[in-house]
Amino acid sequence: MANLLTNNAQPSLEIDGWIENINEEEDNKNKFETGSVQREEEKDMAPVGGNSIHRSSSRPQLDLSGAAIQGNFEEKDPTILLPNQSDDISHLALDIGGSLIKLVYFSRHEDRPVNDRRKKTIKERLGISNNNRRSYPILGGRLHFVKFETHKINQCLDFISSKQLHCGVSNENAVIKATGGGAYKYADLFKERLGVSIEKEDEMSCLVSGANFLLKAIRHEAFTHMEGHKAFVQIDQNDLFPYLLVNIGSGVSMIKVDGDGQFQRVSGTNVGGGTYWGLGRLLTKCKSFDELLELSQRGDNRTIDMLVGDIYGGMDYSKIGLSASTIASSFGKAISENKDIEDYRPEDISLSLLRMISYNIGQISYLNALRFGLKRIFFGGFFIRGHAYTMDTISFAVQFWSNGEAQAMFLRHEGFLGALGAFMSYEKHGLDDLMVHQLVERFPMGAPYIGGNVHGPPLGDLNEKISWMEKFILKGTEITAPVPMAPPGTTGLGGFEVPSSKGDILRPDASKLNVGVLHLVPTLEVFPLLADPKMYEPNTIDLSDPGELEYWYTVLSDHLPDLVDKAVASEGGTDDAKRRGDAFARAFSAHLARLMEEPAAYGKLGLANLLELREECLREFHFFDAYRSIKQRENEASLAVLPDLLREIDNMNEETRLLTLVEGVLAANIFDWGSRACVDLYHKGTIIEIYRMSRKKMQRPWRVDDFDAFKERMLGSQDKEPCKHKRALLFVDNSGADVVLGMLPLARELLRRGTEVVLVANSLPALNDITAMELPDIVAEAAKHCDILRRAAEAGGLLVDAMISNQDSPKDNSSSVALMVVENGYGSPCIDLRQVSSELAAAAKDADLVILEGMGRALHTNFNARFSCDALKVGFSFFVLASHNKA
Repeated sequence: MANLLTNNAQPSLEIDGWIENINEEEDNKNKFETGSVQREEEKDMAPVGGNSIHRSSSRPQLDLSGAAIQGNFEEKDPTILLPNQSDDISHLALDIGGSLIKLVYFSRHEDRPVNDRRKKTIKERLGISNNNRRSYPILGGRLHFVKFETHKINQCLDFISSKQLHCGVSNENAVIKATGGGAYKYADLFKERLGVSIEKEDEMSCLVSGANFLLKAIRHEAFTHMEGHKAFVQIDQNDLFPYLLVNIGSGVSMIKVDGDGQFQRVSGTNVGGGTYWGLGRLLTKCKSFDELLELSQRGDNRTIDMLVGDIYGGMDYSKIGLSASTIASSFGKAISENKDIEDYRPEDISLSLLRMISYNIGQISYLNALRFGLKRIFFGGFFIRGHAYTMDTISFAVQFWSNGEAQAMFLRHEGFLGALGAFMSYEKHGLDDLMVHQLVERFPMGAPYIGGNVHGPPLGDLNEKISWMEKFILKGTEITAPVPMAPPGTTGLGGFEVPSSKGDILRPDASKLNVGVLHLVPTLEVFPLLADPKMYEPNTIDLSDPGELEYWYTVLSDHLPDLVDKAVASEGGTDDAKRRGDAFARAFSAHLARLMEEPAAYGKLGLANLLELREECLREFHFFDAYRSIKQRENEASLAVLPDLLREIDNMNEETRLLTLVEGVLAANIFDWGSRACVDLYHKGTIIEIYRMSRKKMQRPWRVDDFDAFKERMLGSQDKEPCKHKRALLFVDNSGADVVLGMLPLARELLRRGTEVVLVANSLPALNDITAMELPDIVAEAAKHCDILRRAAEAGGLLVDAMISNQDSPKDNSSSVALMVVENGYGSPCIDLRQVSSELAAAAKDADLVILEGMGRALHTNFNARFSCDALKVGFSFFVLASHNKA
């Protein structure tokens, strides 16, 4: 079926219908990976001599450019990764409230410099200047988030001391930034215990600064929560202000925010989190805030609250819009009942108290929003804790009193606004610095949060991580950690607590599950050929659909044993590798179970995000290239038969050759170790036999078939001249036959026609995908048998240090079009074109043809993407052309 797509319209086909009919071989593709390297073995905060944290023009500066959400399994709360940090520096900031201490601290990552002469040559050709910007995937560090109860401040100080967080401040004038009332109350204690001074920052300024940063920089930071349903909201930076910020701590502050640094505290109430906790302790004898929330989810407030129905004999008061279940008086039934406190269940008391305080905060917030004409209200503070019932209650109050005109929204990093603002108050570490680069959302790593409330630092030793995972028990979606464990040499804050609740939508520990991590990824830019970056959505598949989530849960679970086998084999099959493989399987299975329990636990997910998580878990247990040996074997076998294939293609006429090349790309794309059918095929013949057999099956029409339009574009027709593209970007997929027998011959044809070709490959491995580091050697080997490839590779700088014979190559290649390789900034067949490597962005500026190959890039992501140039989306059994008419 011919289907010519234009840039001015969405694809005119039923996606759901034909996706379901993709061949069974492709149904099990599940091979996506993250775009950043996680080095969890790094020293979390080793002492750094000679660096001070006090105000000084010579003090090392913290580079916060490129922030994005990133998960880390050992963290109790989200962390922020700083990839571009070049100075050794120790920073921390605190928000010391009446109930809780919130702490943000920075830790270094290990640098991984890459010295590649070919890459340098290509960068020079593309006009990319390093100018202090580091090349992907070097990581700089993270911002970690930890909290303590304020009355346990000595435990917090022990934590800072044990982590050596203050060791970078080495002179008498050393200071730590802090906000909140405790910054005044405990200043002498910090000086006595740690030898550092507290530099106090304005509490409201810090709250606003932290909120503005999160709302402007972090995708899907804000969300709504109604009747148990979480929906993430993308905030337009140009439409953010004004808004009402309601910070619910011990008390409640309501702040009208008009811009960066422009705000006014317009109201507040003394009935807040401290009220709930204080009354709760008196009435229920609970020993912690979380315990009190735990009680509430098992409560029934109707035993204590007086409802409208109690007054009207079970009837609604419909005239004024009150239902029989509306609370007329919180704790009202206690007036007329002859009962003592012991006669009421603590669970019911806790829930009644929670609803009373939450409803009132919601109502007062709306009244202040109404007062200033504000439609958007953001709620933060550790009173919320990601607790579903609390958010539902506040949301209901705002919706009820505003008749649906105002909206309550919540923040994933709700409790750390003040601490984050204090952290940014260090010199030159403001919002402008944080906004230099795009920010990317990542997920918790390794052992999942659901195993317990993970405290303190990452477990720095791989053996500790494996031992930790071995203590997890997975039963369905219930995961427990029966043996508390703390790593040696710490204060015990590195262990975890056995969770006291499981699987209920009212779970009070949701804040430990719902937050992502702000991950700063270097040198990522928006792909310049996107037609409308603001409207771009990479994911075709939405895992908020229960059916889709369940399907991919099954696919990934079924594929897991084979993946573990390959990963262990890549490490020589040692006992250590087997132990790490088992730990990886436990960790990833636990993540899958968590997502089945609550699909929004890690933010807004697409299939690409889910499969990135799998690759992050692999790296967490030091499986950095699980298919290394398989890729090498497949590359060698494919290169051996490439000369014969090229001779066959060269003997065809132009039209037949073009069709054969496209059929070859489609046929070779089956060589994917994420596909069950591919695994089966390898038992039936050699690579070239499978390739030829697959190519014969590629009979038209394909499920989506725009070849005729493509042929006319390339070869012309009676009334149209052929289109000669200046530069083509070819996003390659799998190693072996896919790239060697499929994409290289197509690239060669474009080079023959005078089109410069840029092969775009992964920065990091994912299953059997080819990487940008591996591809130049493959091109060099192929160039030994092909003058077209050799001249283009020489012109593009790929053969700078290749071991090939160049005795016949011309001395002047200025007339040859170039063949180049650039990395995409990812380690996945999926790609989010809002964040690509700087060298890919540079290469795209002069490109007028984009070819996305593979199910991951061309179907599961980017099928609906529109470009400002011609674009091909090619995968097994579909061939889509989006033609951009510049006229």
